Amino acid sequence: MTERSGIFAGDDPFALTRSWLEEARATEPSDPDAVALATVDAAGLPNVRMVLLRIIEDDALYFFTNYESAKGQEIEATGRAALVFHWKSLRRQVRVRGLVTRASAEVSDSYYASRPLGSRIGAWASAQSRPLSSRAALAKEVAAAGLRHGNAPRRPPHWGGYRLEPVEFEFWADGEFRLHDRFRWRCDNPGAEWEISRLNP
Repeated sequence: MTERSGIFAGDDPFALTRSWLEEARATEPSDPDAVALATVDAAGLPNVRMVLLRIIEDDALYFFTNYESAKGQEIEATGRAALVFHWKSLRRQVRVRGLVTRASAEVSDSYYASRPLGSRIGAWASAQSRPLSSRAALAKEVAAAGLRHGNAPRRPPHWGGYRLEPVEFEFWADGEFRLHDRFRWRCDNPGAEWEISRLNP
């Protein structure tokens, strides 16, 4: 077992991610749970964008989006994605790669219901990632969706959660003279035993 201590102590990468995220919540000025999410399109060209990582379970990480968006279509095609947290205030990052499936309807319903009403209506109104003629056209769609769905909209069938089951974590902390500390947790399949190694900076 690779010797680790301090901020890298512990053998559970999910617990370590939660611990670092809790620290970031006290220091980051906004959205400490923001992650860069990477997918690839049908031609193998990478796409990356920021999303909010909303749930960390003991075996998976969750984010929520429009299933018909570019990221949704790319995830549906490959079943794979990568993400990275970067906390500038802590000078740390966590990288994760793994297999992605849709979250259960119960999880998606629960998270959707917790969102502000405007965000819930927006999920109905926005044809995410597709061309939009103008901001005014979007405002018109939002107003129409608000009238149709009222103050208690149900979750749109095209909107919900994704569940990423990691096969790799990498924890990185800034070091003097760019001699950073890096530790990688890797397993052959989700749920398998983790192999932990220290990496060169």
